[in-house]
Amino acid sequence: MRSKIAIIAVIAALIALFIILGPLTINTEAAYAASDEKAYSVDKNLVAANNRFAFSILKELSKEDADKNVFISPFSISTALAMTYGGSEGTTKEAMAKTLEFSGMDRKQVEQEYSTLIKSLENADYQVKLSIADSVWIRKEFEPAVKQDFITKTKESYDSEIFTRDFSNPETAGEINGWISKETNGKIDKMIDKIDSDLVMFLINAIYFKGQWAEKFDASNTKPSDFSLADGSKIKVNMMARTGKAGFYEGSNFIAARLPYGRDKIAMYIFLPDEEVSVDSFIESLDQKALDSYILGFNNVSDLVIGLPKFKIEYGVKRLNGALKALGMGIAFSDSANFSGIADANLAIDFVDHKAFVDVNEEGTEAAAATVVGTTSTTSVHIPKTFIVDRPFFFIIRDDRSGTILFMGKIVEPTRA
Repeated sequence: MRSKIAIIAVIAALIALFIILGPLTINTEAAYAASDEKAYSVDKNLVAANNRFAFSILKELSKEDADKNVFISPFSISTALAMTYGGSEGTTKEAMAKTLEFSGMDRKQVEQEYSTLIKSLENADYQVKLSIADSVWIRKEFEPAVKQDFITKTKESYDSEIFTRDFSNPETAGEINGWISKETNGKIDKMIDKIDSDLVMFLINAIYFKGQWAEKFDASNTKPSDFSLADGSKIKVNMMARTGKAGFYEGSNFIAARLPYGRDKIAMYIFLPDEEVSVDSFIESLDQKALDSYILGFNNVSDLVIGLPKFKIEYGVKRLNGALKALGMGIAFSDSANFSGIADANLAIDFVDHKAFVDVNEEGTEAAAATVVGTTSTTSVHIPKTFIVDRPFFFIIRDDRSGTILFMGKIVEPTRA
């Protein structure tokens, strides 16, 4: 019987929640400078690879869940898979490299750049909590077969915690769930029901995000408003509203807005397709190059009228096996898999599971809004631009220093949990 590896990627994202912050200090500014230097120095080939994979996996999941909300952290998924890729060899290594868009990149360099990127993300902004945690859980009887080189580089590149446990003990599943819950601030508390007898290892990535808008929405302005579904019917949503500084882009078949968090290094980009364009066809037309060109085209608008639905979405537990096989990684799940870099044993991936939670609402802090300095025009009276999100939309949350897409999703029905 072939032993199995389980890969779990979880993310809890609490967007625009209230945080009380003190004033910036010289030490804080020095920490920001060091973090920014790391982010700007990350190999752009790795960032581009991760973002290409992000669009590929989203498109597969969007097809699987055509009429549903989808929310993922492609960075969490790629990080968990990159750890596993570190122990792949032969045609399995080639297939994973192709799926993860690592082809042509040195694996050791990939691991080193992940280490730099993770460190820069975790210290991006003290007004934004972004924590990234990795762990490897090994069946006690299997531990002697695991190669020390794999353990060492997983610790060094991903700062992974290593646990050896009795998988036959029913309490072990609870302990793993407890670790996930702790690393996601209690938002994701159960990923594993039981551990099958052929599972010998779990590789887990968890990301938790809690950010405040640089310019908040006033809760008193939130009102019930119509939201058009894909079939043309309408539902009522709680529509947040504000007028103020934001990035704005007008494409050939969509408009988009950029809403920054904290000190304006991480931002949500919201893409609203034209009424005659479905969100799924819009996503299908997107790729990393198109996104990069759009990002460069955003202009700051001092008085953009914004309407954005409040929404709280839980996505998953979503099994990613089908999507990853469709992207060319099927051999990693088969009896032909080669993970001899992990252990002296016949290993294959059993499943890759992902779960995500996102809560978008009005709140932020006055201090954060005060850090956003805008320039205004002294021209004559004009009609303000409007950005009212009243139909299905696509969004990403991006670290603008490195260009890394942290989270992405499509919302077809904001009121559906």
